[in-house]
Amino acid sequence: VQLVESGGGLVQAGDSLRLSCTVSGLTFSTYAIAWFRRAPGKERKFVAGITWSGSNTYYGDSVKGRFTVSKDAAKNTVSLQMNSLKPEDTAVYFCGADTRMRTDMMTTEWEYDFWGQGTKVTVSS
Repeated sequence: VQLVESGGGLVQAGDSLRLSCTVSGLTFSTYAIAWFRRAPGKERKFVAGITWSGSNTYYGDSVKGRFTVSKDAAKNTVSLQMNSLKPEDTAVYFCGADTRMRTDMMTTEWEYDFWGQGTKVTVSS
């Protein structure tokens, strides 16, 4: 199983970025994907996620209304569209896969079975 994040970079406050998490080794509709981020000196924290069915999405309070998570079955990819970026969004962003086909989205990192290596997002003021 492999998860690969891409799309990070350096942007200015107010800009947009689109992160992608490409998954291989798992059947597409059998896992939930969550995005977490780790800001400098802080713990990894839930940002957004989409359930295994793709029918439900969840967002952390700090990104609601600005970030959108979506699945693309044809590309085995889950994307995180990030708009109106703020300096406090600066972090390394990770995607994690939960393969237990649960009804609810898990927001704690130990519930996830597989992780990508992360992609860095830096938002300058």
